[in-house]
Amino acid sequence: MSMVFEAQIVPLSVSDDGVIRVGRTRVTLSTVIHAFDHGHTPEEIVTDFPALQLPGVYAVITYYLNNREFVEGYL
Repeated sequence: MSMVFEAQIVPLSVSDDGVIRVGRTRVTLSTVIHAFDHGHTPEEIVTDFPALQLPGVYAVITYYLNNREFVEGYL
């Protein structure tokens, strides 16, 4: 059996005013990272912000962990 891997897109977008938001929501990257850094799980974040989808929150957190210097510079 062969496995197929596909690249996953991080659901982030930059608004006209330079704010990074998660997907097509009004929830900001800083909101998700702040919650994560304060111990909230992705499931809790989705519960707090129902406009978000769980796979997207995991993708955003993964992006943050892989690009911590850039994200912290943005924040």
